[in-house]
Amino acid sequence: MRWVTFDCYGTLIDWRHGIRTGAELVAPGQGERLLEAYTRHEPEVQTTKPVLRYRDVLAETLRRACAEEKVDLAPDDASILGETIPYWPPFPDVAAGLAELRAAGWRLALLTNCDRDLVAGALRRLPVPFEAVVTAEEAGAYKPEFAHFEVFRSAYEPEAWVHVAQSYFHDQVPAHRLGLPRVWINRLGHEPEDPSVIQRVQPGLHGLRAAVEAAYDEAAR
Repeated sequence: MRWVTFDCYGTLIDWRHGIRTGAELVAPGQGERLLEAYTRHEPEVQTTKPVLRYRDVLAETLRRACAEEKVDLAPDDASILGETIPYWPPFPDVAAGLAELRAAGWRLALLTNCDRDLVAGALRRLPVPFEAVVTAEEAGAYKPEFAHFEVFRSAYEPEAWVHVAQSYFHDQVPAHRLGLPRVWINRLGHEPEDPSVIQRVQPGLHGLRAAVEAAYDEAAR
């Protein structure tokens, strides 16, 4: 059984759009500033408070972002990201990229730092069904810890497995350390800290099937 595992937010769902527009609802005109501050704080919140549910990670990180940027945030408004996350949109290239993989016989799974109740909203918006989902709630940790990958391997025993994700920190580094074939969806045009971590790179999901199969074949040699 051939599997492609994906990160969800940032890879398939437009995470930056969701954070920015959610922040705009409670702090008009401050969405871009708060998005950049949010991206700096979230990994620390996930590391220092690994037992928090993801909706609470969203709220705590937004509080820290607002404090850093000196933006007033009403206590009740800290929940805005958790309330709006079910409505964050998929990227336009997702439908074709996923459909091409399924047509080629690959099964699809999500390894997400979200909780199951929140990722249910994403699954309704994604245009292609997924056979498996592993959440932070089930794994008991947030990526870049290995728990998501270990839970998936134990539950599904994949014969062929390629991991596809946008986040260098959360996904590419642990997949590299586990020796998994991998494709980096580098939507932001970033340079990797360590180029050896990156096996295949794509700017989006167009042509993803070829990249996935090349990564798998390269690792199998």
